Amino acid sequence: MTTAGPEAWATDDDLRSARERFIAGIPGFAMPEACAVARVDAGVLTYGHVNRPGEVRPLPTAVLASVCGYVATTAVFRLDRDRFAEVVDRLAPAEAATHVRHPNLWSWRDLLTGAAPDSTFLVFFVASTDDPPVDEDDARFRRLLAA
Repeated sequence: MTTAGPEAWATDDDLRSARERFIAGIPGFAMPEACAVARVDAGVLTYGHVNRPGEVRPLPTAVLASVCGYVATTAVFRLDRDRFAEVVDRLAPAEAATHVRHPNLWSWRDLLTGAAPDSTFLVFFVASTDDPPVDEDDARFRRLLAA
């Protein structure tokens, strides 16, 4: 599959540089302990790749944060289809690095492809697993992490 636009991050140095650029664009950014995206259709959540504690992938997490507005505090963000498509487009150049798996990008594309016109997307950032859930959606996500 080709990447969107002229940019392609084919090497580890390219990926590292992209990650550093995204992080530098978010003053005060702190990598969360866990994060994920879920598509919401009629109240049903369909999760993409879940980045569990100890398994957070920094580049996709930073790209996601750059669109959502996450900085360093546990939060749940709601995105419409267009904003979530922006996340996927921003991360697409990473696919040029064929020596690396891209479970976030691939699952996020699947979520987008399966979306109805009225689907929304919840983005979960857990800054610390010691933080209490911020709402019921976050509580459901925490139960998923604990499973």
